[in-house]
Amino acid sequence: MPKVLIADELSPRALEIFRSRGIEADVNVGLKKPDLLKIIANYDGLAVRSATKADKDVIAAAKSLKVIGRAGIGVDNIDIPAATARGIVVMNTPFGNSITTAEHAIALLFAAARQIGAADASTQAGKTEKNRFMRVELYAKTLGLIGCGNIGALVAERATALKMKVIAYDPFLSADRAVKLGVEKVELDDLLARADIITLHTPLTEKTRNVLSREALAKTKKGVLIVNCARGGLVDEEALYDGLVSGHIGGAGFDVFVKEPAKENVLFSAPNFIATPHLGASTNEAQENVALQVAEQISDFLLTGAVTNALNSPSVTADEAPKLKPFVALAEKLGAFAGQMVDQGLKGIEIAYLGEVSKQNLRPLTAAALAGVLRPALAEINMVSAPSVATARGIAVSENRQEMSPVYDSLMRITIKTDDGERAFAGTIVAGVPRVVEIKGMELDAPFGPAMLYVNNLDKPGFIGALGALLGEAGVNIATFNLGRTASGGDAIALVGVDQVLTADVLSRVQALPHVKEVRTLAF
Repeated sequence: MPKVLIADELSPRALEIFRSRGIEADVNVGLKKPDLLKIIANYDGLAVRSATKADKDVIAAAKSLKVIGRAGIGVDNIDIPAATARGIVVMNTPFGNSITTAEHAIALLFAAARQIGAADASTQAGKTEKNRFMRVELYAKTLGLIGCGNIGALVAERATALKMKVIAYDPFLSADRAVKLGVEKVELDDLLARADIITLHTPLTEKTRNVLSREALAKTKKGVLIVNCARGGLVDEEALYDGLVSGHIGGAGFDVFVKEPAKENVLFSAPNFIATPHLGASTNEAQENVALQVAEQISDFLLTGAVTNALNSPSVTADEAPKLKPFVALAEKLGAFAGQMVDQGLKGIEIAYLGEVSKQNLRPLTAAALAGVLRPALAEINMVSAPSVATARGIAVSENRQEMSPVYDSLMRITIKTDDGERAFAGTIVAGVPRVVEIKGMELDAPFGPAMLYVNNLDKPGFIGALGALLGEAGVNIATFNLGRTASGGDAIALVGVDQVLTADVLSRVQALPHVKEVRTLAF
């Protein structure tokens, strides 16, 4: 039975989901790091919000951990590179609080446009300062979105209902999607020059950090309003303060800051500035949604292998998981075959998918194949860590699809490129079971066994008998025996499934047989 630790406050219904699906779940909230380090090795899954820090020390101590689920979007509290290196899937729930966050952005937009915060304080202080709070209406204004993903699209929808014109800067926004949303896709400089209001809806990366820099803010319209409910660090806070003081920036509403919790900030003393303490996802509905989503996602992964909203692994839907399972097994075993044939200088890996398999979600299959190829040299590796390890080691990886397969419904071929040249291995699925059907261009049909003997030899009379006799004399029982060759008298292969692990002495005796070119033991 998989075991999950709920380390932060989640809806009680999340616990119900885990237990209803046969997963043991413990709720242990507010753990100090030393206490977390003591117990994390007992768990297959970890569910957190933002309080628990899954840093490299915690991940190193998590010997059995397979998945970390974040109930929410931001994963600043999770060391994703460390998790990836250990083969731990990191998931978030990017859609559970989207509506709540979009609504909060609109709320701050109204508050900044009408100076609601300052007007409230003035009124409750017994003042009537109508002239002081003469502000702007939103009707017919141009809203500029920096980032038009899920939350940005929801803001656009609401702004359109307010009869605003919406323009968007997002390198990943397609023209078709822009038309469907009713927004105009523009470049950043165009947005800065045209927008009456700018809202931000993008993750914080090295490319987006200070996307509204001092230089960018100088390009905006005088009186522009700026709203940030996305991430602290997207706007240069010092530059924004100067813009508010000078009057170039007409007002701003921020829910996020570079340093949080934001107990003090240069913007707090700025005129026409309104702040909230990271409330974007803080509604009962949103917290319930993300808790339920993270429980479902972790459960699906631990029970079926489905991967949803992963940040470091290919996604696999619950429907795809059973269909992909035999192909994942084939990819990993075929990759392991190829990996055990590499002695030095692995330069590249090419994976070809032919027939029906080419229509599947290939990312998990490629990840499984890479894990198989690399595992003989790097034992601690799996589908999650393999792609990043290949990249880090400069191994070129390519894949291609061919809808037609000349013999089999589905065929997978892995070609490894080394300092010594290239070798190709192909396999297929027969009755749900992976089989190898081609080695070095030679056709054969063999199952993968736990222990196997690979022999490359010249196709000469008497070889099969000599090999069988040698193994029999050594007390090695043959489980399967499959042959392939180029032509009579040419290159040949024997792939033998055995019930015992072959000793170095037996291998040397096989190598000494006449016409033998290469001998290897294989394990699957």
